[in-house]
Amino acid sequence: MSDDNQLYDLSRRKVLAGLGGIGLASAGAGLGTSAFFSDGESFLGNSLTAGTLDLKLDYKATYQGGEGRLAAVQAMGYPDAEVIADDPGRYLLDQAPSPGDLQEWENYVQGDDFAFCSAEADEFLVNGDEIPVFSLEDIKPGDSGEVTISLHICDNPAYLRLIGDIVENAENDQNDPEIADEGVDSDGIGELADEIQVCVWYDEDCDNVYEPTGTGQQQELEVALVSDVSGSMQGTALSALKTAANDFVDNLSSPDEAAAISFSGSAQTDQELTTNYQDVKNAINNYTAGGSTSIAAGIDEGADELLNGTNATPGASKVMILLSDGNSSASAAQSAATTAQNAGIRIFTIALGNANTSLLQSLASSPDDAFIAPDPADLDTVYAEIAQIVLAGEQKILEGSMTDVFADLAEGVLLDGNRQEDGVQPYPGVTTQCLGFEWELPFEVGNQVQSDSVSFDIGVEAEQSRNNDAPFGISLSD
Repeated sequence: MSDDNQLYDLSRRKVLAGLGGIGLASAGAGLGTSAFFSDGESFLGNSLTAGTLDLKLDYKATYQGGEGRLAAVQAMGYPDAEVIADDPGRYLLDQAPSPGDLQEWENYVQGDDFAFCSAEADEFLVNGDEIPVFSLEDIKPGDSGEVTISLHICDNPAYLRLIGDIVENAENDQNDPEIADEGVDSDGIGELADEIQVCVWYDEDCDNVYEPTGTGQQQELEVALVSDVSGSMQGTALSALKTAANDFVDNLSSPDEAAAISFSGSAQTDQELTTNYQDVKNAINNYTAGGSTSIAAGIDEGADELLNGTNATPGASKVMILLSDGNSSASAAQSAATTAQNAGIRIFTIALGNANTSLLQSLASSPDDAFIAPDPADLDTVYAEIAQIVLAGEQKILEGSMTDVFADLAEGVLLDGNRQEDGVQPYPGVTTQCLGFEWELPFEVGNQVQSDSVSFDIGVEAEQSRNNDAPFGISLSD
């Protein structure tokens, strides 16, 4: 990936600055003569500076090549490769410079502790270097590999485009079993790219796993609806909450479980995790408003139910949807949220009305998981958007043989900065998006790909979004 694919000027047009016009006023005066009064005002020191657009990348790559092959993987050019502890046939290829542990890296790319758009970030990020993610030899049918690319857009909103190309697809030598399977092939073009299967997706939680059925590890979903019922929620706000939360619960289906937790100055579990969704809705519909606000108490109560409740399931996807219209102790709430997230709970937040928006945004698992509802009437839409994220799972971008996928990438594929809205949306000016890219050579392929090799490039382009109706020459109205 070259610098040309990484960095773009904000605008391709020249911008000229000039002095403000000076206005003159005159009036007649005296008898038989005239005099002119004049005045002038100027705007001095005008300056226009073009903005910038900076795209920075990081990644983690793994290879599923079977147990006992660490030395062979290290010899391929990955001296720091390690066996992944809970999957001994899978190897983490790259260790530096960003955190090597997959969970640490996931927290790192989604967290607020590291300023990706700062100058010091460059030592941790790809930022224009041409780095081969995979350089593997002696792959066998049944092997697979995956890379999660984290994209960090700095400064200004942008459209992103995923690009790629197969550089070489070589037959190399044909051995006797291969000739027996497919005959003598003299065109020099191999079959490996046709046989390798590829999937590319929006990896919403940057965890190196494609999750088509929901937020978690393709396991059942457990959701805690943690709702503010303090005095300020009385009236329209509480009524709208009940309607929107009921609609959310109506989207669930067994074996997914839901729990209802309410909080004001303290918190309580009104309905423990259950697949009896009517019981959850009944608990929500019985809410009354009153008292002060302790967001930390709500988070702690919801986390305890998700992790230690009677029906809590180890390994399930744990999700908390936290709504508040007020303020609370920031340090206590942030400590509670950090503890919950470290335990594997994904927190969505909804700031309603006059809520402390910045606090609630800081409690969410990622900026994309923080929602704002300026008015109670907006709650229905917000809960519906969260339901789409939680229940629909992660969205595929491309799927098929490597040959077919890279044919699309050669043309460029626009990435959607907001999958909850129609059409292709740009990405905000400071944001992170993870993409998953997985390849697999099916076990059934057999002898026909022996000694074949394939080389490919993959990259990301960024282009300003403001005043741009056709990013990369692609009309968005088509």
